[in-house]
Amino acid sequence: MKSKITTIAALGVAAVLALSGCGGGGNSNSADGKVTLKMVESLTNPTRTETLKTLLTGFEKANPDIKVDLISPPTDSADQKIQQMLQSGKGVDVVEARDITVGSFGANKWLYDMSADLKGWEGWENLTDNAVNYSKQDGKTYYIPYGFYGLSLFYRTDLVKEAGFSGPPASWSDLLKQSEKLNQPDANKFGYAFRGGTNANSNAVAVIEAYTADQIDKENAFKLSNGKTIFSAPEAQQAMDDYLEIFKKGSPPSSVAWGYPEMVQGFSNGSTAFLLQDPEVIATIKESKSIKADQWSVAPLLTGPTGKAIQPVATAGWGIAEASTAKPEAIKLIKYLSQGEPATQFSKDNSLVPILKAAAKDPFYSEGPWAAYVTMTENPDTYISAVQPRGVAWWTEWIKKSDGELQRVLTGKMTTQELLTSWDSYWTEKMAG
Repeated sequence: MKSKITTIAALGVAAVLALSGCGGGGNSNSADGKVTLKMVESLTNPTRTETLKTLLTGFEKANPDIKVDLISPPTDSADQKIQQMLQSGKGVDVVEARDITVGSFGANKWLYDMSADLKGWEGWENLTDNAVNYSKQDGKTYYIPYGFYGLSLFYRTDLVKEAGFSGPPASWSDLLKQSEKLNQPDANKFGYAFRGGTNANSNAVAVIEAYTADQIDKENAFKLSNGKTIFSAPEAQQAMDDYLEIFKKGSPPSSVAWGYPEMVQGFSNGSTAFLLQDPEVIATIKESKSIKADQWSVAPLLTGPTGKAIQPVATAGWGIAEASTAKPEAIKLIKYLSQGEPATQFSKDNSLVPILKAAAKDPFYSEGPWAAYVTMTENPDTYISAVQPRGVAWWTEWIKKSDGELQRVLTGKMTTQELLTSWDSYWTEKMAG
């Protein structure tokens, strides 16, 4: 997939397990003739789930012969649960597919190619170029994007000011400096909401990409322009050493195991001052009762030593399980969620870069916390858009490997040099194949 983009998620484990005994696909025909679609989300959070339920209620009113059951596993285990459901061919019709899972899901023939069903669909004309481009995965349509994600720095304006800084960190070296000063373990106050748990590799890769920004292949952000991996560059070693310093000197010791929920909670309750996350966090923090609107803001992505950063494009969307026996009804639902008010409400409520062209005229996306994204959009030479190879079939394997090895570094069982050698060897071999 090639990108034209310039800018740019704890419920029901029991429900997932209970569905393991269902028949092929997830739908059933009830006594009143209704078709029931089983829909599972991946990037679960309470605000998002409520929005989805509201949208599904609207769909059911417009389509009285269809009922939708939403399944919302906890975020950290959701993709694993979804894989189990798809693999078994039971209990799911509509599925949240992500750019980091579609490669393996598609390779295993668990997802349905919607290309023929969407041929001639008038909705294509309302989608942005990026939404259209990212709806094609290796020539097939396994999902329609519902929005785009992009990293930015959330910061506590109150804590930064109290520490004597005039503004938020602009670079990774600034982050280390400010986090170290803000670190007060005895008072349970820390600088950076470090990601050491699930998907920890993503933030580690972000710092490596920033340090190697001048050399990166924009069509494959894991490669340098000379064809070698980013993990082989001398700058990558400095990046990982600095990143480890941020963990040791500016982060909560417990963040060795932090994933998305713990990071956001630590930022919201004031125990950490900085958080590197996707824009969907804007909606979550706005809903929090433990932080006021004037206590936080959003700054552009942190830059490396050359004053540049790499903004990786990330997306996800709604697709259909190959095993589903209610594909026409599922197509109706996906079209509904990808157009008009449902698409607009979902992107706004979840703070996503929207899929509809009409959003470009909406002041919602140029004011407040979103101003940082406007800054990045207007400075593409500083905040360089690049595509990570998230669609490869081995991406889930990579996440497991890289998360595990980073955990070993954080616990002193592996050096940063050993980690980079391992990552370089892995991607050199994969890209050669």
